[in-house]
Amino acid sequence: MSTSFTTPLAPLYVFCSDEVLLLQESIDTLRQIARTEGFSEREVYTVEPHFKWHEVIASQQSLSLFGDKKIIELRIPSGKPGKDGGDALKDIVRNLSEDVLLIISLPRLDKTSKSSVWFKALADAAKRHVYEIASIELNKLPAWIQARLKCNQQSVSADTAQWMATQFEGNLLAAHQEIQKLALLHPAGEIPDAVVHEAVLNVARYDMFKLSEAVLAGDVARTCRMIEGLKAEGESIVPIVWSLTNEVRTLLSLKQETEKGGHLPTLMKQNRIWGAREQLIPRALPRLSSKFLNRCLIRTAELDRMSKGMDKADPWDATLRLANQMAVQIAKSR
Repeated sequence: MSTSFTTPLAPLYVFCSDEVLLLQESIDTLRQIARTEGFSEREVYTVEPHFKWHEVIASQQSLSLFGDKKIIELRIPSGKPGKDGGDALKDIVRNLSEDVLLIISLPRLDKTSKSSVWFKALADAAKRHVYEIASIELNKLPAWIQARLKCNQQSVSADTAQWMATQFEGNLLAAHQEIQKLALLHPAGEIPDAVVHEAVLNVARYDMFKLSEAVLAGDVARTCRMIEGLKAEGESIVPIVWSLTNEVRTLLSLKQETEKGGHLPTLMKQNRIWGAREQLIPRALPRLSSKFLNRCLIRTAELDRMSKGMDKADPWDATLRLANQMAVQIAKSR
């Protein structure tokens, strides 16, 4: 899945994404088009501590000895250029040239970063060429896998595509590699389930912030899988307990306020709830009583003590039990 571009190309393109594979494929597509448009030189800069911004500015302003047009790729993996970088970016976009194609890549930005002066300067200069590339959610991942397999004239059963999605969740780059491996190992056509299970490695990378989404969706199996996956990956239990505690507190606050007549959409906006949680909470909240959420909050205090070594009980098992209880409560009330 790559972004479509039209010619003639603009002098500035800005990409925002946490999905390395989709980001790289989009930039690769743009670069290939640029080469057909005469951009034969390429320079790549990655912003790190003590980055020398003047080098980018100098490169942008210097012409090739042979008159060739060039591509400058500026990667800002932290999404935070700092004051010097922000000032430099404003200078850079004020001096765009038809002979220089500037490609700036950033991670997914939060609302605060999008409101910054430097990003507004980028967005104004790029106009309609700011691309926010979303991650592939779990429920859409089987279709994405089938589409990728189809490019190799291969396919798998619907059940196997769903199974593959659970193996690849949060790691599209590894998914791409595994799909390419299947193309090398097996002929065109439908690949038998047993063959796929044997060939595909479990390469899922779990995100603790997605755990709340699994719980709110009442997806008990995914909740278990994510906690077990986070444990297996060596993640610290402390931030996971914090994330779950924060979710319980938010739900309890929303529940109490709505019981007093509060308007849920307004309350969610005040609590800065957006994205998937904005869709999940209105469905989950009616299935959770204040009494149940109060018990969960008491339990999270116990989890906090366990996670800090103040209690001998296993914090992973206790966290799994609480998260499961919440997911089950939401699921059974449907």
